[in-house]
Amino acid sequence: MSTQKSLTNILITIAELVISVLMYFVVYVCMYHSWILPRDFAFLCGCMILLWVVLLKRLDLSKVYKINPFSYILLHYLTALACGLLGLIFIIFIFNLSIDRSFLFVFVASDFLFLYCFIISIYIYVKRKRAKGHYLSNILVYGDKNVTAFINKIETNSFWGYKIKGIVSDDTEIILKYENIYPVYNPNEVQDCLVSQPIDELYYCMSDIDKKRISDLVYLCLELGVTFRMSSQIMAMAHTKSEIYYLGETPYFTFQNTPKQSVNMLLKLVFDKVFSFCVLLCLLPFFLIIAVCIKIDSKGPVFFSQKRVGLRGREFKLYKFRSMCDGAEQMLESMKNENEQEGPVFKVKNDKRITRVGKIIRRASIDELPQFFNVLKGDMSVVGPRPPLPDEVKQYKTWQNRRLSMKPGITCIWQVSGRNKIPFEQWMKLDLQYIDTWSIGLDFMIILKTIKTMVMRDGQ
Repeated sequence: MSTQKSLTNILITIAELVISVLMYFVVYVCMYHSWILPRDFAFLCGCMILLWVVLLKRLDLSKVYKINPFSYILLHYLTALACGLLGLIFIIFIFNLSIDRSFLFVFVASDFLFLYCFIISIYIYVKRKRAKGHYLSNILVYGDKNVTAFINKIETNSFWGYKIKGIVSDDTEIILKYENIYPVYNPNEVQDCLVSQPIDELYYCMSDIDKKRISDLVYLCLELGVTFRMSSQIMAMAHTKSEIYYLGETPYFTFQNTPKQSVNMLLKLVFDKVFSFCVLLCLLPFFLIIAVCIKIDSKGPVFFSQKRVGLRGREFKLYKFRSMCDGAEQMLESMKNENEQEGPVFKVKNDKRITRVGKIIRRASIDELPQFFNVLKGDMSVVGPRPPLPDEVKQYKTWQNRRLSMKPGITCIWQVSGRNKIPFEQWMKLDLQYIDTWSIGLDFMIILKTIKTMVMRDGQ
């Protein structure tokens, strides 16, 4: 299996290099109308091949993973694009090559587009083949009553390429539920199962932490060459925010469920400012059109401001395009019995206060765009938990207050996962999930999904 994967990765790398060389040549021919590369261009082409090999290997762009969203792949290719462009510019500068920078930009952009389409087509092909039962990894699931959710995910996402060859459990409920669907083994039969069956991976999904049992399973898997993967309460608690912290010479296993003030957080701040400035600059004419439509449609101001709660309870004024009739907040009290959302929030699908223009701009989430001013002011981020009202925060349960431990955002996981269709409790859990697993890549994926939601007009 691993040898076949390695060969596939090598072939994909070769194909990507061939595509890049062809794109280099095609762009040169189109721009300079010549079929012969001058010495400087030929030298840069050789450097490009070496640089591309390093980037493809370093960013794992030649590997086809089982579970990788296309937006995640796009982020890695954009990273390669930026690094490759800077690398080639550096080579031109160091060796004083007579090459027009416009050629470089056109080549890198074109190459990026073709490489991304190439790898996505491979992903689509492999997913379809996996869904039909090809390229599968055989797994053995070791768990208790909490293993049902994991098994449902494997069954639902057949394109992940996993086939359950058996379940190891001594839980009566699990045995009765799956004994007619999968082979069910007693924990004492694990070794015999791993030896007699073609098992690639063992998934440990027990809710308790049994050090001896885990240790025995790990060593058994290592001895047999089987991959061991573990999911447990302690790991769920830790997520990616755990580390070893030394106080003097004593190590402490530290849990932190909010993002550290690291270089990545600084990059997030810089991105927020630059991205918001560019959006506001580009959309200024569009803002004027929206403002005129709002004024023509109904009486009242163009913008609507409202007190919201931000980072760790700090209050600020949030800006939106007005999508309701003037005085809508005063009408709220008389509409409380119409609330369609659980918890302290107020959501009504067909809110009578919404104007005609308001329905349109809400549907495409255009009413949220003025919040980029909030981002420039520093009250909000582009991506983060949505800022709640002060009255809503007062009704929060203790654990729900942790969603205020990160700066609120214009968009978030909730925004792109169903919005009003999601119950309040699940909404809060999605926000905490975002905080626990935050990364630059996650922000990038949410932004792409938000753009898709706006284009498809899935907002409410």
